[in-house]
Formats: sequence, C-alpha cells, structure tokens
Amino acid sequence: MGAIGRGIMIVDGEQEPVGAARVARSSAPGYPVALFGLAHGLHPELRPGELVVATEVRSTDGTPPRPLPSASLLANDLRHRGLHVRTGPIVCSPEDVSDETARELVAAGALAWDSESAWLALELPDHPVAAVRAIAGTKTDGSTDVELRALGTFLGVRASLEQWAQASGPHDVLLASPRSFCAGVERAIQIVERALERFGRPVYVRRQIVHNAHVVADLEARGAIFVAELEHVPDGATVVLAAHGVSPAVRSAAADRSDLTVIDATCPLVAKVHHEARRYLGQEYQIVLIGHAEHEEVVGTMGEAVDRIWLVERPEDVAELPFDDRDQVGYLTQTTLSTDDTDEVIAALRRRFPRLVGPAANDICYATQNRQDAVRALAHHCDLMLIVGSTNSSNAARLVEVARREGCRAELIEDASELRLGWLREVASIGLTAGASAPEALVTGVIDALGALGPATVTEHRTTEETVQFSLPRQVR
Repeated sequence: MGAIGRGIMIVDGEQEPVGAARVARSSAPGYPVALFGLAHGLHPELRPGELVVATEVRSTDGTPPRPLPSASLLANDLRHRGLHVRTGPIVCSPEDVSDETARELVAAGALAWDSESAWLALELPDHPVAAVRAIAGTKTDGSTDVELRALGTFLGVRASLEQWAQASGPHDVLLASPRSFCAGVERAIQIVERALERFGRPVYVRRQIVHNAHVVADLEARGAIFVAELEHVPDGATVVLAAHGVSPAVRSAAADRSDLTVIDATCPLVAKVHHEARRYLGQEYQIVLIGHAEHEEVVGTMGEAVDRIWLVERPEDVAELPFDDRDQVGYLTQTTLSTDDTDEVIAALRRRFPRLVGPAANDICYATQNRQDAVRALAHHCDLMLIVGSTNSSNAARLVEVARREGCRAELIEDASELRLGWLREVASIGLTAGASAPEALVTGVIDALGALGPATVTEHRTTEETVQFSLPRQVR
C-alpha cells in the first residue's frame, strides 16, 4: 500500500484485503482509493499484459455489485500514455473459476476475475474507488513469464492513477447560458430531418450541414449522405446546401441540374452578409471581408464578388490591401468571429480608409456574441473552462480564445471522452459551455463525467435570453 497524489494505492499481495480496507477506511471520507494488481482474463480476446479498468466490480457470492463511474476517464488517460486498455466488469472469486462458470460470467459481460477487488471496493462506500488489473493469464496461459509481463505493464499505470486521485473529489460546475445550438443550426438540422421524412432516404448534403461530428454522424445514421461537391450527387436526388452558405457558382451549378431537388439551409444571418456583399458590389465599393481563409462561410461570401473582395485576417493585413486609401471601402465580417478580433481589424481599417463604411449592424451573429459574452462572464470565476465543440467549428474555437484572453485556462473537447484527468488536478470550479453547433446532450455527458469523479454542483449562469427563430424553406414546411 502506498500514496498516489492525495489518495491511497492498494497493490495486490502487499496486505490482506481486510487489513487493506481497514487502513483505507481510517482516512477521511472521500479519500480516493486505487486498486491495482493482476487478474485472470475471461474474455477470449484478452491477452496477457492488457489492462482492464473496471466499470464495476462484482462477486460470485451474490454481493451487490459496485459501479466505478470514473472508469472511462481513467481508461482514456491510460490510452493517452500508449497502453492497451479495455473497460468492463471485473468479477471477484475466492477460488479458481471453472470453464462453465467462466462462460456464464462472460455471457454476463465480465472481462476478468480476481480474488479481492469487489470485497475491497464494497468495504469503502465513502471513498472514490478505481480498479485497474493487468491480465496475468487466461484459462490457457498462466506462466510465470506471463505474470512478469503483466507486472511490467504497471510501470505506466501509476502516473494515471495519480492524475485520477488528484482529479477526484467535488467540483462546482458553472454552466454558461446561452450555449449549444443557435436558431440557424437548429433550422439547418431540421431541414435535413424534414427532407428525409418528405423525400425519403437518402438525402445528400453538400459539406457538413453544421460543423459538429456528432450531428453529422446522427444524420448519417438516419439516411443523410454528406458529399464534398455537387458532382458527387446522383441524378434525381435531393440535396441540401449546408448552413455556412455557398458561392453563386455553386448555386448556379445546382440550378443547372434541373433533375435535382435543391434545398438551401444557409443560415439567414450568413445570407445577410451575402446580400451586403452584393450591395457593395453594385455600388462599386472595394470590399474587405474579415474572416479566416478556407472557412466555408468565407469561401461562399468571397464568391459573391470574386474580383473586388479581399480577405483580412489580422490588423497587420490591412496595410497590404492593394487599393488607394481614398477609395470607397466597405467591410463585412464572418459571423462566427470574436468581437475582439473584428474590433481590432475594423479599427485598423478606419485608420487607413477614412471613408470606410460597414453594415448597419455588426455582422457577428447574435448567437456568437451571446456565447462569447457568457464565457466572459464566467471566466474570472472558474479554474478551468471547458468548451464543447468540434475542432473545425470556428464558433467553438473563438470561445476558447475569449476565455484565454480573460486569463482563464480553457480546453476544447469534442465530448466527454476527450476530458483529460491532468486538466482537473486540484481544480475546484469548472466553467462549461458549448459552441453553437454542439448538441446539449454533449454538455450533459461532460457533467456526468465530472460527476463520476465526485459530487458535481451545477449552477447555471444566464446572461441573456434567446428567442430568435427562423422559418424553414418552402420545400420542407
């Protein structure tokens, strides 16, 4: 038995189970206890040296099982260290398991069996418990060499157990609001769902309907097929144009395919930027678009004025614009940027172009602004900010930047599976939000994962109410 971070580590063979449990119980309630040692594999795919992190521990004597809810977080940490890990139930048996019993245990979902983990865990109801076992042998392989290889696996385990112990305990979760889906994203998803209902499977979607891997996977499961370009859409099909907007060239290509049923899911706020680009073009302005190169929204907007629109990403880019300072210049902005970023660029544009004009209202959409304001409101009250969103989501990436500008540690995660125990070491308060393309269910999953490490007190901090709704295209009303 030894210390790991602020917890206790119990290693097989160092002490009798009853004595080990007595020592662990003598510590304060809530003190983390990690169990690790050897186990025998039950599942036929398990190999000696593999690790099993118990999702629950059971016993063969009918004692109620104990769930170990932090198993997935611990397993992910071990995998990040390059270890081969499986998660599932471990069964505790005081004697060797017969072949018939082994088959029954496997049928019930068990991966391995040992001689003490369940009884130890059940003796510690007031302590967070983790159980990690290295497979020392199977029914057909139990040599000493196998046991040595399994013990060698533990050289990489201790660091993860330390991270787990230091991350375990109560957390205050400060939930930013508004968060998650905006009206444009809800509209785009609903368009694909309605198209599937009305026109049947499959419905083709040019590019990701919104920038979130979970949303895309869910719609694929329902019958949507995502393609890079219209040329990949077969004749006579139904195709949806994604929420980020497309260039006139893409619209023209779609119109030329008279056999296609084309449904436009462009966010109305992005469509507003396209309209402004056309207005500036008609007035013979030089047009500056503030945004990120290669982002789909930017590509679509620049297509509205190919020969008279220039992209600016940073204030220093303004000096490189290839027209006279006395020219009439109008600017537009990508809707999902940070206001901090656009304000700096706009200020640089105004210094160079005294006659600069811009849209009647800031093109940064209401949802982007609201989510950034909510992050600012929380950033000074938490030790860590978690932003749920996909890596290709500009909206989510800007939330990370906003939090960091406010001096708060911030991490972008796709979902709870990307939580790292090392981020949570000695962290008491955690801010949590989601980009406008991320489903609320993913936020709930993160809260559940944090709750697996100890009591999670969730407090919602609302900065404004959102009531915006957008109508659907006529084809799917």
